[in-house]
Amino acid sequence: MRYLPLTNDDRQAMLAKIGVRHIDDLFRDVPKGDLNPEIDLPRHQSEMSVERQLSRMAAKNISAGSVPFFVGAGAYKHHVPATVDHMIQRGEFLTAYTPYQPEIAQGTLQYLFEFQTLVAQLTGMDVANASMYDGSTATAEAVMMARRATRKKRAIMAGSLHAHYKAVVETTTQFTDDEIVSLSSSPTDPEAELQAAIDAIDDTTSCVVVQNPGVNGSVLDLTRVAEAAHAHKALLIVVVTEVVSLGLIKSPGEMGADIVVGEGQSIGNGLNFGGPYLGLFATNQKYVRQMPGRLCGKTIDADGNEGFVLTLSTREQHIRREKATSNICTNSGLCSLAFTVHMSLLGEKGLRQLALVNHKRTCELRDALNSIDGVEVLNNTFFNEITVRLSRPAAAVVDTLAADGVLAGVPMSRLYPDDKVDDLLILAATETVTSDDISTLAAKLKEALS
Repeated sequence: MRYLPLTNDDRQAMLAKIGVRHIDDLFRDVPKGDLNPEIDLPRHQSEMSVERQLSRMAAKNISAGSVPFFVGAGAYKHHVPATVDHMIQRGEFLTAYTPYQPEIAQGTLQYLFEFQTLVAQLTGMDVANASMYDGSTATAEAVMMARRATRKKRAIMAGSLHAHYKAVVETTTQFTDDEIVSLSSSPTDPEAELQAAIDAIDDTTSCVVVQNPGVNGSVLDLTRVAEAAHAHKALLIVVVTEVVSLGLIKSPGEMGADIVVGEGQSIGNGLNFGGPYLGLFATNQKYVRQMPGRLCGKTIDADGNEGFVLTLSTREQHIRREKATSNICTNSGLCSLAFTVHMSLLGEKGLRQLALVNHKRTCELRDALNSIDGVEVLNNTFFNEITVRLSRPAAAVVDTLAADGVLAGVPMSRLYPDDKVDDLLILAATETVTSDDISTLAAKLKEALS
């Protein structure tokens, strides 16, 4: 395809239409010192030299697979079968883009349809979309969807919700008149967090957002939150940051959720230095027209053959932007394919077994930590993540263990720097954690606290 650049006359016509004389006028709001700043970069080098330099820089990191690894808090290290990577690198998947032309995109549309089916089954909901950017942006979209559905604007963020997810919701709504009520985290008393969310619901509430398992790892029955929300004609939004947990605990749909959002990274997708990740979004049939993002449907063509199409398209690309349900311009297609391949390999039985292994590993971790002086496990319930109170500031302990070759988790103070949680540490144990890893952690932790 030839590249046809604009002529000078084309550019002048465009500038005249906009109402400016020169292209620089379009940047007049940018401080002059920031337009073309001097950048201190070394002169160009050969490809081999650049590779050596970047390799030396990368060697300063500790690889998650090279040491005992207990980091979680929203991103989890799971085993991804080699088949997943092999399948998503097939040319027809890797190069496919937006399936606007169904006659040439049936493969892409079909796997997105299968992905939607898997997510709906996992979450216990009627319908799911073809994915979103990640769990946090999906949460923000859910809050805006609840406002459209209820015509109310007061959203309650429960204390169990991850601090970064709260921040994304607050950022997304900062230029609207939504009222975001962020309740305090009570990592030592998750039941109190739930009760606080229930007490905050009133007739002006559009939704209450609760994470399960919570950011401290506790698993709770959300049925009473759903009942309280519905009594005030508000919606319950359930956030799931560890999707593997749905292989073992009751689904949000069974507990009365109206919208379920989550992070799908744990299935089929590696940690990837924090992205790209995979936003999950599911809801009940009655709200399907308010659901953001892309939706694939199954239909019958003129010859009676089964086919797949984009349906109920209400994104800004399809209708006037002020009437759109979402300004999310794409879905995480390759990540959702990886999720679908991995889930297909596992099946229902495999997912339940995987979830059970995760839970057993965490029970072993809890028992090991309980035996150490200066460590108090705070969870009564959990899936594959627990929070402990240490006799020393958690951040310093994590740094000490990292220097000793153990990545011991996430200090709660990283998520809630203004709260008095310096002594709290979140640890996750997935199927990739071994008994030897747990023994090493316990020994190093005991030494660090002594």
